[in-house]
Amino acid sequence: METRASKKRTTTNQPPFVLVPKRQRVVLEQFPDLNIPDYQSIQKLQCRKNPNLNKSALTSTISLLPNSNSDKPVCNKSNAKRDIQQIDEPYVSDISDYLRAMEIQEKRRPAVDYMEKVQRCITTNMRGTLVDWLVEVADEYKLLPETLHLAVSYIDRFLSIQSLNRSKLQLLGVSAMLIASKYEEITPPKALDFCQITDNTYELHEVLEMEAHILKSLNFEMGNPNVTTFLKRFGAIASENRKTSNLQFEYLCNYLADLSLLDYECIKFLPSVVAASVIFLAKFIIRPRLHPWTLSLYESLGYESDDLKECVTVLHDLYLSRRAASLKAVRDKYKQKKFKCVANLPSLPELPDCYFEEVHG
Repeated sequence: METRASKKRTTTNQPPFVLVPKRQRVVLEQFPDLNIPDYQSIQKLQCRKNPNLNKSALTSTISLLPNSNSDKPVCNKSNAKRDIQQIDEPYVSDISDYLRAMEIQEKRRPAVDYMEKVQRCITTNMRGTLVDWLVEVADEYKLLPETLHLAVSYIDRFLSIQSLNRSKLQLLGVSAMLIASKYEEITPPKALDFCQITDNTYELHEVLEMEAHILKSLNFEMGNPNVTTFLKRFGAIASENRKTSNLQFEYLCNYLADLSLLDYECIKFLPSVVAASVIFLAKFIIRPRLHPWTLSLYESLGYESDDLKECVTVLHDLYLSRRAASLKAVRDKYKQKKFKCVANLPSLPELPDCYFEEVHG
């Protein structure tokens, strides 16, 4: 399922097509019946104060320049960062708990055995081929990683409850990508663009009908956490005090997360488990002689290394092309220099069993 643009570049050596959205500004005066109260021009907006925030927490972020006669306060960046983290910590914890509770909800999870119990015409290889093609589509339209992961989650959830003919599988893919683009992107591609990316295999009304079918089947529950949701926070925790390039580590994590989309076996793992396993494996690939799971990671992420063993093993096999070896889009993407060629990083063939022992006493 090669994209139309990639085939055109192959024959004509043209640069890749970049979608340039056209935005039209609307003058405020053109909006009818705006009932805006008059305000004095010198009136300033007042921020609502947080009664739970004591004054010392704010003043501690400001210090005076040493050996200076000036009374002008200067912000101390290190103190400010530390105090902001202390202020935000309760909210971060609440958000994390909310996402963990959301990811286990049955309505947001695909059935782990839908290929065997629901589908009659679609196989795991077909699903992998579709996801690999969607990686190329996402790259073609410069879509966010969140959009790709959300689209694949829609596909798996839809296939868990609706039997589909193989001739409609690609239609399902582009329609799911259309919905995910509307959910995540600032300026999503149009439905017609997704028709064209399939070389006009499907007409516009078919894409729109499938879009409506997906929305109704999933009961309009479109906002569910995925691997990238957890990976942002997990990656920030794991990259603290690292000597290796944070950018290389980030790209490697993104690569492993995208590889997890290719394998049907990975849908049985919670997104937070996959994200934690990605962190584990990325640390192992970059520094294989050091234990990749530390006490701080266990305390922050809430998983023992033994909890991640099965998922890490699957991801490692994907990384070494022992699984889904015929699917090339993800691997070719991360072989590029702009992604630090993380797909070419060497790795030990086996993971030491001692790395999956408890890290706390």
